[in-house]
This record gives sequence, structure tokens and C-alpha cells, in this order.
Amino acid sequence: ECIRQDQILLRRQKEGDEVDLDAAVEALSDMKAGQTPSERVFVRLNRQHRDIATAFLIDLSGSTSGWINDTERMALLILCEAMDQIEDRFAIYGFSGQTRKRCELFRIKGFEEPYGDRIKKRIAGIRAREYTRMGPPIRRLTEILGEVDARSKLLLTLSDGKPDDYDAYSGDYGIEDTRQALAETRKQGIHPFCITIDKAEHSYLAHMYGHTGYVFIDNLAKLPLKVPEIYRKLTT
Repeated sequence: ECIRQDQILLRRQKEGDEVDLDAAVEALSDMKAGQTPSERVFVRLNRQHRDIATAFLIDLSGSTSGWINDTERMALLILCEAMDQIEDRFAIYGFSGQTRKRCELFRIKGFEEPYGDRIKKRIAGIRAREYTRMGPPIRRLTEILGEVDARSKLLLTLSDGKPDDYDAYSGDYGIEDTRQALAETRKQGIHPFCITIDKAEHSYLAHMYGHTGYVFIDNLAKLPLKVPEIYRKLTT
């Protein structure tokens, strides 16, 4: 509600919804004094519209099992309530993978789906799966966001670690593939950002997202409140 755009009252307009009484009195006084009165004697309501579409990509790798998975669910529920209030268009997808032959992307909420009990049940049902194969789901969500008509587009990833799989994807290959996928995302006019709870060294994130393209949350318990706060900063 703090970032919701309210109606702005514009005074002293040439045309509008109502008469601006202060401006009208001044115009009448000027006319009686023999001066040319101003034509700007109306009030107009200006509705500022947030034209934003955001895709949230949630890490469902095996390392998120337990408390991390529970906190992710809580964060998503709070986030959905906030997004529903400000009426921004958003989608939520979870991802996992097991080699290039099994790149999994799970739709939790599509852009055209209304938020409600069905979405809440999907969030309650998410669970940890396999590995953190990030490149393919980023590319797919870039395609999905590309089909959405919005002035500003954001791809926000929540992850607990670096790109990983039990094949050659672990190590430099996975990092470079993810970096290339993010470069393709930027070329489409989409802003990628990452929220990480990985307590390890973060040079790989700076390499993939840039030094200002990610944030580290050191206290997992704060994640449900931090995610909406980060979203506010990214979109205002």
C-alpha cells in the first residue's frame, strides 16, 4: 500500500473535472480590475498507472529442503498479498533440473491467473526437487515476459546458491551459461535481479548479475519481509 499510486489533484488547468475555486476567484478579481483573467481555472484528477510486469523465479533445488522451503512459501504468500494490493501484473515459477534433458519449470501463478485460493494451494504444495540449473528457466521466462505488454519488466530470482547440476553444469560452465542467459534477458529490455541466501562467497553473482544486480539476505527468517521491500525499491 505504501507504493500504490494514488490520484493526484492537478490545479489551475485549462480543462478538467471541476472548477478550481481559488483560481476562479483570482480570475474574477483580475477581470474586475481590468486585467486579462487566466484560463487555468479547472481541477483535473491525474491517475498515475504502474505499467509493470514481474516474473518471480523460485529456486526449488534439493538444497532448499526444510526451513528454506518453508520460508520461501511464507515469502511468496506475503508477496502475493502485496502484489494483489498494488495491482501489478506478476507471475511465479519454480525451477529445478537434472541434466540438460530434464530442465523443469513449474507454473505456480501465470500472468493471466487471478490470485486466490488455487494459487495459495500451489504455493503450499511447493517442495525441494533436484539441482540448480538456472540458464534454461531464465531463457523460458524471458520468452514469457517478452509476450507481456508492459513498459517495465522485471525478472526476479530467489536462490540459495550458484548454478549447479551433477553433470558438467557445475562449476564455470553453469555460471557462464546463466550469465549468457541473463545477457539475453537484458537485450529484451527486461531487468534481471537476484535475491540470494547463499552464505558462501558471492563473486559468481557479481559476474552473472553485475555488482548492483543482486542482494544477499544473511538472516533467512527476514526473507518474507525483505522480498516485498526489495520489490518496492526496484519498482519505485
